[in-house]
Amino acid sequence: MRVDLFDFELPTESIALRPAVPRESARLLQVTSQGMDDYHVADLPNLLQEGDLLIFNDTRVIPAYLEGKKNQARISANMIKREGLRQWQAFVRNAKRLKSDDIVDFGQDVSARVVHRNDDGSVLFEFLGNEPVEILLERAGNMPLPPYIAHKRPADQQDRQDYQTIFAEKEGAVAAPTASLHFTEELLQRLEEKGVKHTKVTLHVGAGTFLPMKVEDSDDHVMHSEWGQISAETANAINETKKQGGRVIATGTTSLRLIESAADEMGLVHPFSDETDIFITPGYRFQVIDGLMTNFHLPKSTLFMLVSALMGREKMLAAYQHAIDTGYRFYSYGDSSLLLPK
Repeated sequence: MRVDLFDFELPTESIALRPAVPRESARLLQVTSQGMDDYHVADLPNLLQEGDLLIFNDTRVIPAYLEGKKNQARISANMIKREGLRQWQAFVRNAKRLKSDDIVDFGQDVSARVVHRNDDGSVLFEFLGNEPVEILLERAGNMPLPPYIAHKRPADQQDRQDYQTIFAEKEGAVAAPTASLHFTEELLQRLEEKGVKHTKVTLHVGAGTFLPMKVEDSDDHVMHSEWGQISAETANAINETKKQGGRVIATGTTSLRLIESAADEMGLVHPFSDETDIFITPGYRFQVIDGLMTNFHLPKSTLFMLVSALMGREKMLAAYQHAIDTGYRFYSYGDSSLLLPK
């Protein structure tokens, strides 16, 4: 499928650099088969139905962005995937200045040795010392803001709170499951009072989620893989909701991709603990999901193809144009959408 069919023009001023305050005050564009309507995330209890089940991702973002020096050369590194007890693969600015066995000093008594540079330009680091790498990252690292924010401002202490969901429990993500950033305990309470239940899955979001497709045809794109887990309890909750006629609504594309990865051809979800590289494009037959809450995605991205698969390409292009024309804020810290195909 031609990637340029999923392109659109986004004004730079539409990209959100900070989240809405309070979180649930973010705008929400509801898109259905009948049309689209403007709301706020705080309106969710009025938009969802008793018996609906929301799926949240409980991954926790680690402070995986490091700045350091090799001699006098400045080195910026985004850790993207753990490869061993002390080894991490990273996207590196100024990677051409690094060679095997170079030592990069990231400050705060944190340093790492270059094991090798990979064919894709990433670098494999081995952290020195005996302290767990998680402690080293916590001490010297910053939140790994996506490029469209990081290019405009540096990460700061406020991001340590803003770029983490209230569900964050299991460390391992290098990007936030951003649809869940809009939720507060008060909003969850109101949803429960409406009879809307929720459960959690784990998918450690990788930096590959921000990589643009550099091919002309989606068949030539190599999808990144991410590790995910669905417990037997969560699988049972999803299957029981479907059995009772309720709707399963994924909060975020990460939750959606994981659930669809764990479903069989009959639509039953099974416990899951593995890597998934599922690539959902128009023509895909959804096995489980009845709806999706998700932020607005980049043009020509795998995630815009996913929402187009759920709702239709022309409908989503029209919805995004409406969002742009009416001042919705885009991407990780931006507003959200509720997509209900039926």
